[in-house]
Amino acid sequence: MPTSDHLSAELCARAARLIVDEGLDYASAKRRALREVGPQAGRGAVLPPNEQVEDAVREHLALFHAETQPRELAALRRLALNWMDRLADFRPYLGGAVWRGTATRLSPVLIDLYCDDPKAAEIGFLNEGIAFDSHSEPGAGDETVLTVLARCEDLSEMVSIHFIVHDHDELRGALKPDARGQTWRGDSSSVRQRLAQAEGQA
Repeated sequence: MPTSDHLSAELCARAARLIVDEGLDYASAKRRALREVGPQAGRGAVLPPNEQVEDAVREHLALFHAETQPRELAALRRLALNWMDRLADFRPYLGGAVWRGTATRLSPVLIDLYCDDPKAAEIGFLNEGIAFDSHSEPGAGDETVLTVLARCEDLSEMVSIHFIVHDHDELRGALKPDARGQTWRGDSSSVRQRLAQAEGQA
């Protein structure tokens, strides 16, 4: 039976590969990684936190995708920024892997919208003639998710953009940093700043 530290590292490495190479979300990747490990995990195995998995994702990217990932990330950030500017009235904040810097061409774009009226975003999409699918995200608040399939010219392919609709009062809590002081999401000016920084390092 592997030690807890060894098991956690193994789960993180497997989950990172699934996230980067197959485009799985963190929760699905961790569950599948646990199934792949099988009986070695033992009963009551604890899944590693997302921050630990994210560290493994960054290691995987550095080892296997260092040549392509920065360009793909920049392309997705530019696509996100276009939509954030278009939907500025709904207080958009970019989140997920595109904001955190670990996205590849397989990653969806996640944009949080903070609205005074939760129905306002959906009505706005209809008024703008934006084609979208709508569903409720199980969990705290049962947020509405509006999904758009948009073409990313820089990648020459279609990308899923998920707009998660929140009440405006949730914005203050959403801007709290993680345990390491890193932000979970950023507004359009912050996205522009990260793009500029990346271009300056290229």
